[in-house]
Amino acid sequence: MPIVAHNELPTFSHLRAAGHQILDPVRAAQQDIRELHIGLLNMMPDAALEATERQFFRLIGHSNQIAQFYVHPFTLDALARAETARAHIQRYYSTFERIRSEGLDALIITGANVTGPDLSTEPFWGPLIEVVDWAWNNVSSTLCSCLATHAVLQFRYGQRREPLGEKRWGVFPHRVVNRAHPLVGNVNTLFDVPHSRFNEISRAQFDAAGLRVLVEGERAGVHLAVSADGIRQVLFQGHPEYDTISLLKEYKREVNRFAAGARRDYPPFPEGYFTVQSQAILDEHAQRVRAALAAGREPPRLPEDHIVFRLDNTWHDTAEGVIGNWMGLVYQITHSDRCLPFMDHVNPADPLGLGWNRAPA
Repeated sequence: MPIVAHNELPTFSHLRAAGHQILDPVRAAQQDIRELHIGLLNMMPDAALEATERQFFRLIGHSNQIAQFYVHPFTLDALARAETARAHIQRYYSTFERIRSEGLDALIITGANVTGPDLSTEPFWGPLIEVVDWAWNNVSSTLCSCLATHAVLQFRYGQRREPLGEKRWGVFPHRVVNRAHPLVGNVNTLFDVPHSRFNEISRAQFDAAGLRVLVEGERAGVHLAVSADGIRQVLFQGHPEYDTISLLKEYKREVNRFAAGARRDYPPFPEGYFTVQSQAILDEHAQRVRAALAAGREPPRLPEDHIVFRLDNTWHDTAEGVIGNWMGLVYQITHSDRCLPFMDHVNPADPLGLGWNRAPA
């Protein structure tokens, strides 16, 4: 069912122009369909702020549940922002105070850029934990992406992420390892997921925390896990929300950093992403960049037009399936009064009736 354009956020116009069904609030009010209110705590840096909005809005909007989705983006004041991003946030975003007052059916927390290995020293740590703590007691389900998952594992489960030594980025194959959970019961058992991170929470750490791993890959590790009750926390370590070109944009940023002297080595290719032909084109471009720098000339621009049409998206359909399943579960365990305590009309230890409140085998 459609997302309701309940304010003037430009993301609604972008999605409508791309052919997605966006519902006018006047028309929405005339339909006897239940609302679901989803919070989006967007912690991404300025360059990715609006793209991340569109990615998660699109996934929510493609859910096939009988509901009208109101998505409420907000962020944390502790995150440094440039003037343009601050103006966008001030005009279109809600505040956490308002979110907390009005309540949510579900919450999504994005990743973020960090400057050090210990998340608890980041300026956003305290405000983020305040949101996570509130959601634990007041929101039926919180879905965390990448760094947000790492923060939750450290804060709530005492499991600190470990550095990988090098950046793990690319598109990696994953397998469903627990088909009993309704989040993954009807999706492909083998599918790809993009990853982009320098740190990892291992399978052993997820197990030690008492979390249920649903999807993992031999190379990329755990992608999807859930809290012991099966729904209160849904934890992504990858980025299923990524657009087809997201990793290309990230690669371009790293090439530009090399050209500007911000990194010493020329960036490697994201794994499993570029075709052989694209890699040959980009290798030639790398030679031209190095030659231009050696001669003191302006480096050439990345030949994106020769790369984009060769990119394949092998993850989005499954991402839509998982998010659609999540929305369906949220629909089942929530009701119209979002300000009531967390799922007070179901068994909070086992809201999905999976029997997961028993000790793991």
